[in-house]
Amino acid sequence: MDATTAPTGSRSSDRAGRRDDTPDAVVIGAGHNGLVAANLLADAGWDVLVCEATAHVGGAVRSAEAIMPGYVSDLFSAFYPLSIASPILNSLDLQPHGLHWTHSPTVLAHVFPDDRCAVLSRDVEQTAESVSAFAPGDGAAWRKLSQDWEVIREPLIQALFSPLPALLPVQRLLRKLGVPGALRLARMAAQPVRRMGEELFDGAGAPMLLAGNALHSDLPPEGAGSALYGWLLAMVGQSYGFPVPVGGAGRLAEALASRFIAAGGEIRLNSAVTEVELQGNIARAVRLAGGERIRARRAILADVAAPILFTQLVGPEHLPARFVSDLENFQWDMPTLKVNWALSQKIPWTAPGAVGAGTVHLGVDLDGLTQYAAELAMRRAPNQPFMLLGQMTTADPSRSPQGTESAWSYTHLPSATPITAEMVEAHVERMERTIERHAPGFGELVSGRLVQSPAALEQENPSLVHGSVNGGTAQLHQQLVFRPVPGLGGASTPIDRLYLAGASAHPGGGVHGGPGSNAARAALRRDATLGSGRRLAIRAVMKRLYSDSP
Repeated sequence: MDATTAPTGSRSSDRAGRRDDTPDAVVIGAGHNGLVAANLLADAGWDVLVCEATAHVGGAVRSAEAIMPGYVSDLFSAFYPLSIASPILNSLDLQPHGLHWTHSPTVLAHVFPDDRCAVLSRDVEQTAESVSAFAPGDGAAWRKLSQDWEVIREPLIQALFSPLPALLPVQRLLRKLGVPGALRLARMAAQPVRRMGEELFDGAGAPMLLAGNALHSDLPPEGAGSALYGWLLAMVGQSYGFPVPVGGAGRLAEALASRFIAAGGEIRLNSAVTEVELQGNIARAVRLAGGERIRARRAILADVAAPILFTQLVGPEHLPARFVSDLENFQWDMPTLKVNWALSQKIPWTAPGAVGAGTVHLGVDLDGLTQYAAELAMRRAPNQPFMLLGQMTTADPSRSPQGTESAWSYTHLPSATPITAEMVEAHVERMERTIERHAPGFGELVSGRLVQSPAALEQENPSLVHGSVNGGTAQLHQQLVFRPVPGLGGASTPIDRLYLAGASAHPGGGVHGGPGSNAARAALRRDATLGSGRRLAIRAVMKRLYSDSP
């Protein structure tokens, strides 16, 4: 059973009353961002067609009984802290369309090589108690960190998921913080997570919770901006949890698709777009792999990776040379290797804190995390991988038979290096040996296994180029106004009426709907009755930005 193969649907009346079947907008890709954009445009009264290359909606939000009957595996993403925190997804009210969240007893555990364990809980006191076991004063420091978060939580989340420059949320944030607080936050935003841990804590537990969360992207402990990301994800996990959709990740995609269809939209599966057709500098139509041409009245939104959109679907010859040059420097995040297991029993952890955690980090301590990141940077397969492991039945009992576990783990392999079958096999063995050290007898519980190499991930979802799951690196040089290239920083592109709606655009990777929402808002603004002076000014800015003259 696949939980993300959705029926197509169409608006029954609007198109029939027209002289042709031309939609107002074509959305390329039915990933969660494409479906968010499609929903928002449909809510605004637009007639929207979504063209998806594969046989499934959801992109990297998909689940299936891929190993054996009765075991539901999340094939890509699995836990969704940013989804439940996202004002965008919350505004869509997906519960009537079948989305229901559930939580594991605790959010996250980091198991150290010596089997000590730091636990992140939705109960601040439980987290504080856990980190205090590493150093007595660290619990109080964690409480202070959590109090600081609560002061700015709402405006900060609004700012993160708003189009740049996000003036109103930033103004609210500044009012909450004042100038001194704003400067401290800005310092943290540029700080490495290792340094943040050294400044705030004496023990190893709390810094490892922050650093491990930073590595949910590809931010190393010494990387600029890793402190902010690690703190943000830890605090979101503490406030909202790391929830999962009941029944599988695909339920989130199904709910988005169901809502869109109910609003009159249409989804066409197995309909790969191979070209965006231009008239002058205006996006006018898409062409499908079979040759069919579909014109768009108002806009084309692309939930695909930026290099694919610009180099394959548009073509460098239609873009400013400076833009193409900048795009050549686009950096992917590290390739992902994911292993899924059907287990006959729960994982027999020797660290009690790992038993009830939906997400488990293991394999390394902080120095080991630095070594792991360094080996990847040197294009070497790490000798000891840092692993993220998901206990899906612990979070959602419907994922496998009672007393069993549907589990997965992923780690990263080096980029710009041929990833051979032998490298994948050796790394899977390293991963399973690491689990065995902390859960003796794990190997005997494996009833079935599905290995997803970087190549397999890309084959299943073409936007996961080289197994990159974040839509491009999350490092500071490719965030905000630098994403996907310097000066873009949003959904608008050098092509009029063409919008980037995928994770390559701000605010980047994660299942929160930000890029899709920003693209829909940009398309609606462009189509609205704006003063001709403002419209011409926007075009002039884009022209100056990517002018080939110095």
